[in-house]
Amino acid sequence: MTASALGTALSPEVARVQRRTLAVLCTAQIISGIGVAVGIALSALVAARLSGSEAIGGLAGTAAVLGAALLALPVARLGTRSGRRAGLTLAYGVATLGALVATAAVPLGSWPLLLIGLVLFGGGSAGNLAARYSAADLSPPGSAARHLSLVVWATTVGSVAGPNLAEPAGRAFATLGLPVDAGGFALAMIMYLLAAVVIAAALRPDPLRVARSLGTAEPDAAAGGGTAGARRPGTLRLGWQVVRESLDARRAIAGIAVSHTAMVSIMSMTPIHLDHGGASVSAIGVVFSLHIAGMYVFSPVVGRLADRFGRTPVLLAGMAQLLAAAVLAGSAAPHGVTQVTAGLFLLGTGWSCGLVAGSALLTESAPIERRPAVQGLSDLLMNVCGASGTVLAGLVVGSLSYGVLGAAVGALVAGAAAWLAVTARRAHLASA
Repeated sequence: MTASALGTALSPEVARVQRRTLAVLCTAQIISGIGVAVGIALSALVAARLSGSEAIGGLAGTAAVLGAALLALPVARLGTRSGRRAGLTLAYGVATLGALVATAAVPLGSWPLLLIGLVLFGGGSAGNLAARYSAADLSPPGSAARHLSLVVWATTVGSVAGPNLAEPAGRAFATLGLPVDAGGFALAMIMYLLAAVVIAAALRPDPLRVARSLGTAEPDAAAGGGTAGARRPGTLRLGWQVVRESLDARRAIAGIAVSHTAMVSIMSMTPIHLDHGGASVSAIGVVFSLHIAGMYVFSPVVGRLADRFGRTPVLLAGMAQLLAAAVLAGSAAPHGVTQVTAGLFLLGTGWSCGLVAGSALLTESAPIERRPAVQGLSDLLMNVCGASGTVLAGLVVGSLSYGVLGAAVGALVAGAAAWLAVTARRAHLASA
């Protein structure tokens, strides 16, 4: 059963379950988003202080992204077997452990232990990414983008509040004997634990299990519904099967991966570019606040547009914004804060279009039994591309310039947009 085979409308009972599901997922997203944001705000600085090396500090963000990538498939595999609740609880549970390890690393003065904790900390991001897909399991036809965009939007609260809570948390936990730098990680641990509890206790009934129960097709043996004792293919193999069979799945994954790579590549190097122009810390903070607003605040609008006008038009609109962002930011002088701000805002809105429309397209391209597998594969590729983009961006800016980085990202986005446009008609004919 495909995503569009749930029927033309949900029954009142299933609609009630979907409303509850969205409320629970948004609540967990807000709570865990605080943990993620606190970690982003603290990790590089604390790692640099413990190690005495800015290079080690730079590895902190990479460690968290690596953790999110490594957990994408285990979360998807557990989701395939036991439902969304089990997969999300695993993700937030691992993040809780990671935050605990990071908290302990600070008084011990161990930066290697901190990096290990941050890898596990990446479970928070893995959970937040998987949560958006959970929102679409029971969406009626034509509503998947709108529903998953609400969960993406809920990230806004944590992204804004989290960094501002790091310093007060440090002072508060200092009264309990922890170093100030450890307080933020301790807060993140509490947030992740609360998110895990919310999911485990309240995400009932499980949306994926309900969606499966509504299907009229026989269980997919490859995904675990076949003969007892039969060997089940791994999650990675299941995901690749969907990718090979569905052009829409390939288009969705490409759109998500390119959008994320373009966003993190330019975003990660922008503070250095502005610093070279003498921009103040507060000015850089404003730039990034507007960038984050572009990423999350307008996601419900993006979702409604994707449901009304289609996934491909919104994906292409996102690519156009990312291209404009690369041109604006890449051509800005180091002191051109206004121009860089405009570029970073478009970078955020373009990413939102790619993530929301691409995620909806991917959800609709997969049979219900294989859906978590291909979604986990997409999140794995998304995070690997993001981490690679960050590393390559640093090399490009270090050896060439920020402007060359903008040109390279622009070329990547333009190529992806051309391929999406060319394959759109082929995908339409294939689905007709």
